[in-house]
Amino acid sequence: MKPGRMKPGPEFDRIRAFIAAVRATSASVEIPPGDDAAVIRWPSEESVVLSSDAFVEGVHFERAWVRWEAVGYRATAAALSDLAAMAARPAGVLISLMVPPETEESMLGALGEGVGECLRRHGAGLLGGDLAHSPSVVAIDLCAVGAARNPISRGGATEGDEIWLTGAVGGAAAAVQAWGRSLEPDPRARLAFERPTARIAEAIWLAEHADLTALIDLSDGLAGDARQIAAASEASLRMDLDAVPLAPPLSEYVTREAALSLALAGGEDYELLLCSREGSLDPVRAEFERRFQIGLTRVGVVEEGEGVAWTSASGESVPAGLDGFDHFAPGRTR
Repeated sequence: MKPGRMKPGPEFDRIRAFIAAVRATSASVEIPPGDDAAVIRWPSEESVVLSSDAFVEGVHFERAWVRWEAVGYRATAAALSDLAAMAARPAGVLISLMVPPETEESMLGALGEGVGECLRRHGAGLLGGDLAHSPSVVAIDLCAVGAARNPISRGGATEGDEIWLTGAVGGAAAAVQAWGRSLEPDPRARLAFERPTARIAEAIWLAEHADLTALIDLSDGLAGDARQIAAASEASLRMDLDAVPLAPPLSEYVTREAALSLALAGGEDYELLLCSREGSLDPVRAEFERRFQIGLTRVGVVEEGEGVAWTSASGESVPAGLDGFDHFAPGRTR
Protein backbone atom coordinates (compact mmCIF):
# COMPACT_ATOMS: atom_id res chain seq x y z
CA MET A 1 0.00 0.00 0.00
CA LYS A 2 1.25 3.48 -0.82
CA PRO A 3 1.82 6.08 1.93
CA GLY A 4 -1.24 8.15 2.73
CA ARG A 5 -1.64 11.53 1.05
CA MET A 6 -1.02 14.64 3.18
CA LYS A 7 -2.13 18.22 2.76
CA PRO A 8 0.23 20.88 1.35
CA GLY A 9 2.46 22.97 3.62
CA PRO A 10 6.10 23.43 4.67
CA GLU A 11 5.91 20.78 7.42
CA PHE A 12 4.29 18.20 5.20
CA ASP A 13 6.63 18.97 2.31
CA ARG A 14 9.49 17.99 4.60
CA ILE A 15 7.70 14.85 5.74
CA ARG A 16 7.05 13.85 2.15
CA ALA A 17 10.72 14.41 1.29
CA PHE A 18 11.79 12.18 4.17
CA ILE A 19 9.34 9.36 3.35
CA ALA A 20 10.23 9.46 -0.34
CA ALA A 21 13.92 9.10 0.51
CA VAL A 22 13.41 6.17 2.90
CA ARG A 23 11.70 3.85 0.38
CA ALA A 24 11.33 0.98 2.86
CA THR A 25 8.16 -1.05 3.40
CA SER A 26 7.21 -4.18 5.32
CA ALA A 27 4.82 -6.95 4.35
CA SER A 28 3.41 -6.91 7.90
CA VAL A 29 2.07 -3.35 7.53
CA GLU A 30 -1.56 -2.91 6.47
CA ILE A 31 -1.74 0.89 6.75
CA PRO A 32 1.60 2.71 6.16
CA PRO A 33 2.82 6.27 6.98
CA GLY A 34 0.49 9.16 6.27
CA ASP A 35 -2.44 8.21 8.48
CA ASP A 36 -2.90 8.79 12.23
CA ALA A 37 -1.23 5.47 13.00
CA ALA A 38 0.23 2.44 11.26
CA VAL A 39 -1.59 -0.89 11.31
CA ILE A 40 0.40 -4.12 11.58
CA ARG A 41 -0.80 -7.72 11.44
CA TRP A 42 1.13 -10.47 13.25
CA PRO A 43 0.66 -14.25 13.48
CA SER A 44 -1.21 -14.92 16.72
CA GLU A 45 1.51 -17.22 18.11
CA GLU A 46 4.14 -14.44 18.20
CA SER A 47 4.77 -11.84 20.87
CA VAL A 48 5.07 -8.19 19.86
CA VAL A 49 8.46 -6.69 20.77
CA LEU A 50 8.82 -2.91 21.16
CA SER A 51 11.79 -0.67 21.91
CA SER A 52 12.54 3.05 21.77
CA ASP A 53 15.84 4.80 21.21
CA ALA A 54 16.90 8.46 21.14
CA PHE A 55 19.68 9.95 19.02
CA VAL A 56 20.66 13.51 19.86
CA GLU A 57 23.10 15.88 18.16
CA GLY A 58 25.94 16.78 20.50
CA VAL A 59 25.44 13.56 22.49
CA HIS A 60 25.43 10.72 19.96
CA PHE A 61 26.96 12.49 16.96
CA GLU A 62 28.41 15.78 15.72
CA ARG A 63 27.66 17.28 12.31
CA ALA A 64 31.38 17.67 11.66
CA TRP A 65 31.93 13.92 12.01
CA VAL A 66 29.61 12.31 9.47
CA ARG A 67 27.14 13.02 6.68
CA TRP A 68 23.40 12.97 7.31
CA GLU A 69 23.02 9.62 5.52
CA ALA A 70 25.31 8.06 8.13
CA VAL A 71 23.36 9.71 10.95
CA GLY A 72 20.14 8.16 9.66
CA TYR A 73 21.72 4.75 9.20
CA ARG A 74 23.34 4.67 12.67
CA ALA A 75 20.19 5.78 14.46
CA THR A 76 18.12 3.12 12.71
CA ALA A 77 20.68 0.37 13.29
CA ALA A 78 20.78 1.23 17.00
CA ALA A 79 16.99 0.95 17.25
CA LEU A 80 16.83 -2.33 15.33
CA SER A 81 19.67 -3.72 17.44
CA ASP A 82 17.34 -3.68 20.44
CA LEU A 83 15.11 -6.13 18.54
CA ALA A 84 18.16 -8.29 17.82
CA ALA A 85 18.78 -8.36 21.57
CA MET A 86 15.44 -10.16 21.95
CA ALA A 87 15.93 -12.42 18.89
CA ALA A 88 12.98 -10.64 17.28
CA ARG A 89 12.35 -9.99 13.59
CA PRO A 90 11.47 -6.39 12.73
CA ALA A 91 8.39 -4.96 11.09
CA GLY A 92 9.78 -1.43 11.07
CA VAL A 93 10.28 1.78 12.99
CA LEU A 94 8.31 4.84 14.00
CA ILE A 95 10.52 7.92 13.76
CA SER A 96 9.98 11.32 15.36
CA LEU A 97 12.33 14.03 14.07
CA MET A 98 13.07 17.27 15.90
CA VAL A 99 14.91 19.71 13.61
CA PRO A 100 15.72 23.45 13.59
CA PRO A 101 13.40 25.63 11.47
CA GLU A 102 16.12 26.34 8.89
CA THR A 103 16.40 22.64 8.05
CA GLU A 104 15.96 22.08 4.33
CA GLU A 105 14.18 19.25 2.55
CA SER A 106 17.51 18.08 1.11
CA MET A 107 18.87 17.42 4.60
CA LEU A 108 15.78 15.39 5.51
CA GLY A 109 16.13 13.55 2.23
CA ALA A 110 19.74 12.63 3.03
CA LEU A 111 18.74 11.52 6.53
CA GLY A 112 15.93 9.45 5.04
CA GLU A 113 18.27 7.77 2.59
CA GLY A 114 20.37 6.47 5.47
CA VAL A 115 17.29 5.33 7.38
CA GLY A 116 15.97 3.54 4.31
CA GLU A 117 19.29 1.86 3.54
CA CYS A 118 19.35 0.31 7.01
CA LEU A 119 15.66 -0.66 7.00
CA ARG A 120 15.91 -2.37 3.61
CA ARG A 121 19.01 -4.26 4.72
CA HIS A 122 16.98 -5.84 7.52
CA GLY A 123 13.67 -6.26 5.68
CA ALA A 124 11.92 -3.61 7.77
CA GLY A 125 9.76 -0.63 6.85
CA LEU A 126 9.01 2.94 7.88
CA LEU A 127 5.80 2.78 9.88
CA GLY A 128 5.27 6.49 10.52
CA GLY A 129 6.27 9.13 13.04
CA ASP A 130 6.27 12.88 13.55
CA LEU A 131 8.18 16.03 12.63
CA ALA A 132 8.58 18.88 15.11
CA HIS A 133 10.48 22.15 15.55
CA SER A 134 13.68 22.09 17.60
CA PRO A 135 15.31 25.37 18.75
CA SER A 136 18.84 24.29 17.78
CA VAL A 137 19.93 20.64 17.58
CA VAL A 138 18.68 17.70 15.58
CA ALA A 139 17.14 14.89 17.63
CA ILE A 140 15.78 11.59 16.40
CA ASP A 141 13.47 9.36 18.44
CA LEU A 142 12.86 5.87 17.09
CA CYS A 143 10.42 3.19 18.18
CA ALA A 144 11.33 -0.23 16.76
CA VAL A 145 8.49 -2.72 16.29
CA GLY A 146 9.01 -6.44 15.86
CA ALA A 147 7.87 -9.88 16.91
CA ALA A 148 9.31 -13.11 18.24
CA ARG A 149 7.92 -16.54 18.95
CA ASN A 150 10.19 -16.92 21.99
CA PRO A 151 11.75 -13.56 22.98
CA ILE A 152 15.02 -13.85 24.91
CA SER A 153 15.65 -11.47 27.82
CA ARG A 154 18.74 -10.48 29.79
CA GLY A 155 17.56 -12.29 32.86
CA GLY A 156 17.78 -16.02 32.19
CA ALA A 157 21.46 -16.82 32.73
CA THR A 158 22.21 -19.46 35.38
CA GLU A 159 25.30 -21.00 36.95
CA GLY A 160 27.31 -23.05 34.45
CA ASP A 161 26.11 -21.23 31.33
CA GLU A 162 28.75 -20.18 28.82
CA ILE A 163 29.16 -16.54 27.76
CA TRP A 164 29.76 -15.79 24.06
CA LEU A 165 30.37 -12.66 22.00
CA THR A 166 29.74 -12.08 18.30
CA GLY A 167 32.23 -10.12 16.18
CA ALA A 168 34.78 -7.79 17.76
CA VAL A 169 34.53 -4.67 19.92
CA GLY A 170 36.03 -1.19 20.04
CA GLY A 171 35.83 -0.04 16.41
CA ALA A 172 33.20 2.69 16.82
CA ALA A 173 34.81 3.92 20.05
CA ALA A 174 38.13 4.29 18.23
CA ALA A 175 36.47 6.62 15.72
CA VAL A 176 34.89 8.75 18.47
CA GLN A 177 38.22 8.97 20.28
CA ALA A 178 39.96 10.13 17.09
CA TRP A 179 37.37 12.84 16.42
CA GLY A 180 37.68 13.97 20.02
CA ARG A 181 41.38 14.55 19.36
CA SER A 182 40.67 16.39 16.08
CA LEU A 183 42.08 13.46 14.08
CA GLU A 184 40.70 11.56 11.09
CA PRO A 185 39.72 8.05 12.22
CA ASP A 186 41.09 4.87 10.73
CA PRO A 187 38.74 4.04 7.78
CA ARG A 188 37.78 0.78 9.48
CA ALA A 189 36.84 2.65 12.65
CA ARG A 190 34.82 5.21 10.67
CA LEU A 191 32.93 2.39 8.94
CA ALA A 192 32.20 0.72 12.28
CA PHE A 193 30.76 4.01 13.55
CA GLU A 194 28.82 4.96 10.41
CA ARG A 195 27.45 1.57 9.37
CA PRO A 196 26.99 -0.68 12.42
CA THR A 197 25.14 -3.94 11.89
CA ALA A 198 22.05 -4.82 13.88
CA ARG A 199 22.66 -8.53 14.44
CA ILE A 200 19.03 -9.50 13.83
CA ALA A 201 19.61 -12.45 11.50
CA GLU A 202 22.45 -13.65 13.70
CA ALA A 203 20.36 -13.54 16.87
CA ILE A 204 17.42 -15.37 15.31
CA TRP A 205 19.72 -18.06 13.89
CA LEU A 206 21.45 -18.56 17.23
CA ALA A 207 18.13 -18.79 19.05
CA GLU A 208 17.01 -21.48 16.61
CA HIS A 209 20.23 -23.54 16.76
CA ALA A 210 21.36 -23.29 20.39
CA ASP A 211 19.92 -23.12 23.89
CA LEU A 212 20.27 -19.42 24.68
CA THR A 213 19.45 -18.24 28.19
CA ALA A 214 20.26 -14.51 28.08
CA LEU A 215 20.96 -11.96 25.37
CA ILE A 216 21.90 -8.27 25.11
CA ASP A 217 23.27 -5.98 22.41
CA LEU A 218 26.42 -4.01 23.17
CA SER A 219 25.30 -0.40 22.99
CA ASP A 220 26.95 0.93 26.16
CA GLY A 221 30.14 -1.12 26.20
CA LEU A 222 31.02 -4.75 26.98
CA ALA A 223 31.90 -3.98 30.61
CA GLY A 224 28.63 -2.21 31.35
CA ASP A 225 26.36 -4.50 29.36
CA ALA A 226 27.87 -7.61 30.99
CA ARG A 227 26.84 -6.08 34.30
CA GLN A 228 23.30 -5.68 32.94
CA ILE A 229 23.06 -9.43 32.33
CA ALA A 230 24.55 -10.14 35.76
CA ALA A 231 22.05 -7.84 37.47
CA ALA A 232 19.02 -9.09 35.51
CA SER A 233 19.98 -12.76 35.98
CA GLU A 234 21.02 -12.35 39.63
CA ALA A 235 24.24 -14.15 38.82
CA SER A 236 27.96 -13.49 38.47
CA LEU A 237 29.71 -13.33 35.11
CA ARG A 238 33.37 -14.38 35.11
CA MET A 239 34.86 -12.83 31.97
CA ASP A 240 38.16 -13.79 30.31
CA LEU A 241 40.02 -10.60 29.43
CA ASP A 242 42.43 -12.47 27.13
CA ALA A 243 39.55 -13.84 25.04
CA VAL A 244 37.91 -10.51 24.18
CA PRO A 245 38.23 -10.00 20.40
CA LEU A 246 39.37 -6.46 19.60
CA ALA A 247 38.31 -4.62 16.43
CA PRO A 248 41.18 -4.32 13.88
CA PRO A 249 41.71 -0.54 14.35
CA LEU A 250 42.74 -1.19 17.97
CA SER A 251 45.73 -3.27 16.86
CA GLU A 252 47.60 0.01 16.24
CA TYR A 253 47.26 1.24 19.83
CA VAL A 254 50.50 1.63 21.76
CA THR A 255 49.47 -0.77 24.51
CA ARG A 256 46.91 -3.57 24.72
CA GLU A 257 45.73 -2.07 28.02
CA ALA A 258 44.71 1.16 26.26
CA ALA A 259 43.00 -0.80 23.51
CA LEU A 260 41.14 -2.97 26.04
CA SER A 261 39.95 0.02 28.06
CA LEU A 262 38.43 1.53 24.92
CA ALA A 263 36.93 -1.75 23.74
CA LEU A 264 35.36 -2.59 27.10
CA ALA A 265 33.88 0.83 27.88
CA GLY A 266 33.52 2.53 24.50
CA GLY A 267 30.13 1.18 23.45
CA GLU A 268 28.13 1.40 20.21
CA ASP A 269 29.49 -1.88 18.84
CA TYR A 270 25.99 -3.42 18.58
CA GLU A 271 27.46 -6.90 18.78
CA LEU A 272 25.64 -9.57 20.80
CA LEU A 273 26.66 -10.79 24.25
CA LEU A 274 24.83 -14.02 24.99
CA CYS A 275 24.66 -16.83 27.49
CA SER A 276 23.91 -20.43 26.51
CA ARG A 277 23.68 -23.83 28.16
CA GLU A 278 27.04 -25.54 28.44
CA GLY A 279 28.04 -27.17 25.16
CA SER A 280 25.05 -25.99 23.11
CA LEU A 281 26.99 -23.52 20.93
CA ASP A 282 30.13 -25.51 20.19
CA PRO A 283 28.47 -27.78 17.60
CA VAL A 284 27.11 -24.84 15.58
CA ARG A 285 29.91 -22.32 15.99
CA ALA A 286 31.68 -23.12 12.71
CA GLU A 287 28.43 -22.96 10.74
CA PHE A 288 27.57 -19.62 12.34
CA GLU A 289 30.95 -18.13 11.45
CA ARG A 290 30.74 -19.46 7.88
CA ARG A 291 27.20 -18.20 7.38
CA PHE A 292 27.64 -14.71 8.85
CA GLN A 293 31.35 -14.11 8.24
CA ILE A 294 31.99 -12.92 11.80
CA GLY A 295 33.58 -14.56 14.81
CA LEU A 296 31.76 -16.22 17.71
CA THR A 297 34.00 -16.23 20.77
CA ARG A 298 33.55 -17.77 24.20
CA VAL A 299 34.48 -15.05 26.68
CA GLY A 300 33.39 -16.37 30.05
CA VAL A 301 31.14 -18.45 32.27
CA VAL A 302 28.20 -17.73 34.57
CA GLU A 303 28.72 -18.44 38.25
CA GLU A 304 26.80 -18.11 41.48
CA GLY A 305 27.05 -14.63 42.98
CA GLU A 306 26.64 -11.16 41.57
CA GLY A 307 28.44 -8.64 39.37
CA VAL A 308 31.21 -9.20 36.83
CA ALA A 309 34.68 -10.55 37.56
CA TRP A 310 37.47 -10.21 35.00
CA THR A 311 40.32 -12.72 34.85
CA SER A 312 43.45 -12.89 32.73
CA ALA A 313 46.15 -15.54 32.42
CA SER A 314 48.57 -12.84 31.30
CA GLY A 315 48.04 -10.88 34.49
CA GLU A 316 46.25 -7.94 32.88
CA SER A 317 43.47 -6.33 34.86
CA VAL A 318 40.55 -4.06 34.13
CA PRO A 319 41.03 -0.51 35.49
CA ALA A 320 39.08 0.07 38.68
CA GLY A 321 35.60 1.46 38.15
CA LEU A 322 35.50 0.66 34.42
CA ASP A 323 31.91 0.57 33.26
CA GLY A 324 29.79 1.24 30.20
CA PHE A 325 28.36 4.56 29.06
CA ASP A 326 25.96 6.33 31.42
CA HIS A 327 24.20 9.47 30.20
CA PHE A 328 24.05 10.89 33.71
CA ALA A 329 27.40 9.88 35.16
CA PRO A 330 29.27 12.93 36.59
CA GLY A 331 31.41 14.59 33.95
CA ARG A 332 30.47 12.01 31.30
CA THR A 333 30.08 12.95 27.64
CA ARG A 334 29.55 10.70 24.62
